[in-house]
Amino acid sequence: MAPYDIRVFGDPVLVTPARDVTEIDGDLVRLADDMLETMYEAPGVGLAAPQIGVQKRIFVYDIGQGPGVVVNPRITERDGGWEYEEGCLSVPGMSWPITRSARVHLSGWDLDGNELSVDADELLARVFQHETDHLDGVLLLERLDKGQRRQALRTLRNRAIGLSLEDSRPGPGLRGPNATPGLRGPNATTAGRD
Repeated sequence: MAPYDIRVFGDPVLVTPARDVTEIDGDLVRLADDMLETMYEAPGVGLAAPQIGVQKRIFVYDIGQGPGVVVNPRITERDGGWEYEEGCLSVPGMSWPITRSARVHLSGWDLDGNELSVDADELLARVFQHETDHLDGVLLLERLDKGQRRQALRTLRNRAIGLSLEDSRPGPGLRGPNATPGLRGPNATTAGRD
């Protein structure tokens, strides 16, 4: 069983910017370990602390090349554009084609207190942008065009009151529960979500 439940759309923690981490200590290392376990169990390729209700600027990730942790991340450069089907563990069962920067430069700190400086492209760049959005209080839904966002919110409202996805009449870009969502973990059998 995962150490944490993943917070989902409607939880105010997801739209509140996280606070900078001021001390890297054993508690933060345990938090990162628990976040990785929660992410793998979901399964996902990234998880930001607010997604488990913790208001700290830290995220974990693994796109199949081993786990990583970034404390107080900042994206300092962006270049190009790349569209990819993207989902989110905090908006389960839904995904959309989202255009993000194809390349980014991310700076931050590792759990040993060493400064990080990473140039990333495509999937890793997307994960960095998605997780940094979470730390800034930005949900994937804010990356949708007006029509997609309206339909997504309708579907989420209907889920909350117990209506089926068919009752919400999905529009373009909205994917049902049998669709292949965007970013998922490296051991998943389908593409998935953050």
